[in-house]
Amino acid sequence: MSPLRIATPILALLLSLPVHAETPKDFLERYQTEARQGAPSFAASAERGQTFFNTVRDRDWSCASCHTRNPAATGKHATTGKVIEPMAPAANPERFVSERTVEKWFTRNCKDVLGRVCSPAEKADVIAYLLSISR
Repeated sequence: MSPLRIATPILALLLSLPVHAETPKDFLERYQTEARQGAPSFAASAERGQTFFNTVRDRDWSCASCHTRNPAATGKHATTGKVIEPMAPAANPERFVSERTVEKWFTRNCKDVLGRVCSPAEKADVIAYLLSISR
């Protein structure tokens, strides 16, 4: 039997499987689980997330510098002026649905604001805060 005859039905089966779309709560759970590896009693906090989001750091930026103090509002990059869609999932259902995108932006933005990568606990707190925002 040729490799093509074997591969075709397997490929058809894989393409017919439903695509798993992630949700903000999936990311919240993932980061909480990672944070609990170092602190077993860790629970994400919207209050800590709000403080983290709005606190100006050594680089004179906070998350709110670009995303505004109201994460349900459209933001604008502080340097480039690029429009940024709302961070709160209630206002922007496209937020926190792709691991690749979530990790890309957490990595880039945490390095810009903090000068380092955010911890899983910080990510969980920020997502808990953003999930607490209504439109």
